[in-house]
Amino acid sequence: MPLAFESISHGTVAFGFFNIESDMLLLEHYFFFAADFCGWISSLAGEEAEQLLETRWPVFHIRRREDIGDLMGAIHGVRFGGFIGELYKSFPFPEQQEDFKQNPDGYRTRNLVEGLMRDYSVQIEIPVFLHPGKEEVGFGEYRFKRESFQALLLYVWQGGYPRWRDEVRPDYVIKMKEAVEVNPGGLFKGIRFL
Repeated sequence: MPLAFESISHGTVAFGFFNIESDMLLLEHYFFFAADFCGWISSLAGEEAEQLLETRWPVFHIRRREDIGDLMGAIHGVRFGGFIGELYKSFPFPEQQEDFKQNPDGYRTRNLVEGLMRDYSVQIEIPVFLHPGKEEVGFGEYRFKRESFQALLLYVWQGGYPRWRDEVRPDYVIKMKEAVEVNPGGLFKGIRFL
């Protein structure tokens, strides 16, 4: 489930997984795969920690809220509009609460998920920056302080809410953690992967 995170540009924003059988993440109206996100973070962590870093990331952008869909309606099986509704038709919410765990093999559904996404989105490149001097990170139009940025990384590390099934993490998540721990300066300073 996406959770609320504090941004310095838009107040509280939604970020996270939204279907346990996919490794796709959302940041409000930007959508991208966790494997890509972890790879991007790993690359940033390998750079000079105290320098301003700027890059661009390809993401799926859904402009209209109705094209995103109603997550709670899809979870409860009552509204299947938009991209999220289509995804829940393929991968419904589990009947048993104990089965509500993020699948570490969710990356295997990527082709299907990406096919559904193409009907509702456009692919764009968003500017991304890490500014250690200001302790600020930007993803497209959203900006975060260091603590909130680290909270996003820890969310992915934990498998969000409800966490990774059997506490098994995909390799790309482990590689992200290792890359950050090798170069824990700048905006990664003080992060603790538990």
